[in-house]
Amino acid sequence: MTYQASKEEHPIEIVNIASLEKRAQETMEAGAFGYIRGGSEDEWTMAENTSSFNKKTIMPRVLRGIDSADLHTKLWDIQLETPIIQAPSAAQGLAHTNGEADTAKGVAAAGSIFSISTYANTTIEDAAAAAPNAPQFFQLYMSKDDGFNKFILDKAVKAGAKAIVLTVDSTLGGYREEDVINHFQFPLPMPNLAAYSEQSESGDGAGKGIAEIYAAAKQAIEPEDIQKIKTLTNLPVVVKGIQSPEDAEVAIAAGADGIWVSNHVGRQLDGGPASFDVLPEIAAVVNKRVPIVFDSGVRRGEHVFKALASGADLVAIGRPVIYGLNLGGAEGVKSVFDHLNKELSITMQLAGTKTIEEVKNTKLFSY
Repeated sequence: MTYQASKEEHPIEIVNIASLEKRAQETMEAGAFGYIRGGSEDEWTMAENTSSFNKKTIMPRVLRGIDSADLHTKLWDIQLETPIIQAPSAAQGLAHTNGEADTAKGVAAAGSIFSISTYANTTIEDAAAAAPNAPQFFQLYMSKDDGFNKFILDKAVKAGAKAIVLTVDSTLGGYREEDVINHFQFPLPMPNLAAYSEQSESGDGAGKGIAEIYAAAKQAIEPEDIQKIKTLTNLPVVVKGIQSPEDAEVAIAAGADGIWVSNHVGRQLDGGPASFDVLPEIAAVVNKRVPIVFDSGVRRGEHVFKALASGADLVAIGRPVIYGLNLGGAEGVKSVFDHLNKELSITMQLAGTKTIEEVKNTKLFSY
């Protein structure tokens, strides 16, 4: 049976980001929705990712003469209209027939950065063509096959990627019970794998479970791999999946151009800390030597504010983007950014902060 995904293309009305999950569930095949929504084991860490934001409070400030908030910021020389970017997410064809191409369009319309996954349902080239001149990153799951690594990185460079996001926390998949219950297998091919499979036996990903996909990934990732990627691409490398200050130091010493604080939104090690809980310590060790991107559990503009005030330079969102894609295509993706930007702007004004730089210099209070 042919997999049926959404074809919706329109802005979506959003009361709050959390409500999008149930709306998307009503439109998606159970296994596909479970793969997108689910976390590992008891999903404790996944829940903590969001609830941990309640441990810190924002002091309201008045008499500051602020009549609007300015969300503009930048990463290196990339000018952005918002500090919120899109986190790389695999297999977006599960949510919408246009998959990553529509996500790229929506993110570009929001003035932000789109990151395409190695395990995308859209080619790197087609995603780049969908949003010409907009900044895009390529997220690499390193393979045991060095030939594949060079092949896929060459494609990313030729497509104009501005940076490589090296994911280091997913050398194997977490135990995700929803996928087990649904006997989930990817119903759609992964064309970036298929392009290489034409000259090898690696396969295109269709009909495989997440464990089989990860089986081809390199488990023994080392600090030296950062420099290998930089040599192959001559691009900045952002190391994604950092959850301890010690690993941040190791990554920077090995040449990382950015640190991405993330626990893979609770999909890997259950029982690990919430990303927000470890962010301040990691930021202290990084000490502004390289930019910090943060993700996991962000559902409010207030959460974005708190992450920026705790050491992040940019804040990434994953599942909310996919739900927006499912419900409204490219315009639905932009609606998600618009809503979070609106909440962030309100929070900034009520906290007496005009710019993102002022947010970063704001002191939060422990609950």
